[in-house]
Amino acid sequence: MNKESLRIVYMGTPEISATVLAGILDAGFHVVGVVTNPDKPVGRKGILTPSPVKALALSQGIPVYQPVKIRLDHDWLAELMPDVILTMAYGQIVPQAVLDCPKYGCLNLHGSLLPALRGAAPIQRALDLGLAQTGVTLMEMVAKMDAGKMYSKATVDIEPGDNYTSLAQKIAIAAKDLAISDLLRVVNGELPGEEQDESQVTFANKITPEEEKLDFASPREPLLRHIRALSLTPGAYAFLEGKKLKILRAEPAALPLGKIGEVVSVHKGFFVSCADGVINLTEVQLEGKKPCDGKSFVNGYRDLLGKVLS
Repeated sequence: MNKESLRIVYMGTPEISATVLAGILDAGFHVVGVVTNPDKPVGRKGILTPSPVKALALSQGIPVYQPVKIRLDHDWLAELMPDVILTMAYGQIVPQAVLDCPKYGCLNLHGSLLPALRGAAPIQRALDLGLAQTGVTLMEMVAKMDAGKMYSKATVDIEPGDNYTSLAQKIAIAAKDLAISDLLRVVNGELPGEEQDESQVTFANKITPEEEKLDFASPREPLLRHIRALSLTPGAYAFLEGKKLKILRAEPAALPLGKIGEVVSVHKGFFVSCADGVINLTEVQLEGKKPCDGKSFVNGYRDLLGKVLS
């Protein structure tokens, strides 16, 4: 089997997944259909907007399928006669009937070095944990979440300045390269795969809405890691005088402690106390406003010193 004759159905939704799709198309792989989540309302006006994967597929003339629930709506898949399904961050649980459809099965690009960080948020949780490295695993899709055989891996370094947005892009590039180099090797039986060691499994549960709200009673280092894990989207936040303030970037600061969440200085920055130290909020976004650096924010907000973020 070669890349021109291999009939691929690609499943994915966000920008990270679009990067992979663009890569395999540029490499000459034959994608016969794309499956992505339904369009979502975006912005204040709620304009229905296609996913990045859909937008790319349409620009390339590739048929797009958007089942609301693929477990209930997948009869059309057989008509595409896929040899293999390749998935990256699709966003829905795929039923056994879909897994059984392609001749060579279903493969997934998972954003961690399995068996570590199975689940919906491996990139965010790698940052939350303060890991020095993470990566991508090309794996067999099975009914149990992220539990299939591992065919190949690529390691990605996590730099001190990385947040979710920057690390996701690194993961996307690594995933794209892994798909290009190893997809055909799996299909042609050159990579037999390795079973995961269940004793080494850890989980990366989905970020909940409750986790997006910062707790300044937390120690400084975990707090800073969590801000990075949620930046630039969805963005960790706190409340300032009843208004939601997203905190997109922050760094440690050598200033005396105040009360939990107290603004302890506005001199050349936006300095807030947490459990065991002070952090400088270097990029923030007040609800209804555009993001701005912390210095600009304090210059435009009267009597901020001594107020408490909650």
